[in-house]
Amino acid sequence: MARTTDDSGTPVPQRLLATATRLFAERGYDRTSVQEIVEAAGVTKGALYHYFGSKEDLLQEVYARVLRLQQERLDAHAQADAPVEERLRAAAADVVVTTIENLDDAAIFFRSMHHLSPEKNKQVRAERRRYHERFRALIEEGQRTGVFSSATPADLVVDYHFGSVHHLSTWYRPEGPLTPAQVADHLADLLLRALRP
Repeated sequence: MARTTDDSGTPVPQRLLATATRLFAERGYDRTSVQEIVEAAGVTKGALYHYFGSKEDLLQEVYARVLRLQQERLDAHAQADAPVEERLRAAAADVVVTTIENLDDAAIFFRSMHHLSPEKNKQVRAERRRYHERFRALIEEGQRTGVFSSATPADLVVDYHFGSVHHLSTWYRPEGPLTPAQVADHLADLLLRALRP
């Protein structure tokens, strides 16, 4: 029977995912072989196929795990007992911080999404759309209640914010002058200024 953890106690699926993420970020998805992943992770090909089925499944999971985390956190912010402006600001800042904390995952995804099969691509897009719709609902709530300006359609406001978020992987550097929280504050403030009546 295959071991489910390594000597450090790290479960094999997490180890495979961490190794694949590092290799995909360093070399690119298409230039990383299954053999290189399993050797670097210290497991057999059988273990990889047991947990993920394929290299493509690994690629999908790289992005899906971050999206799941962001969805849970957005749901918590959206359901909080606070004014809509505070909830939107918290959600807008949080997606920036979680993206920066998982910058390799974001970079891999935007560089390599075209490698996913049409079916997997559709699944990922549906999950991302669900996230954006939840975020848009906060904006619409504020527009309906007069807290936010309705001069700009909510869809465009969502695209504006997430365009900035998706662009982070091309310019943000951990050793740069701004911390993740500072970048998050600036982008959340820009969003709220754009919505001010």
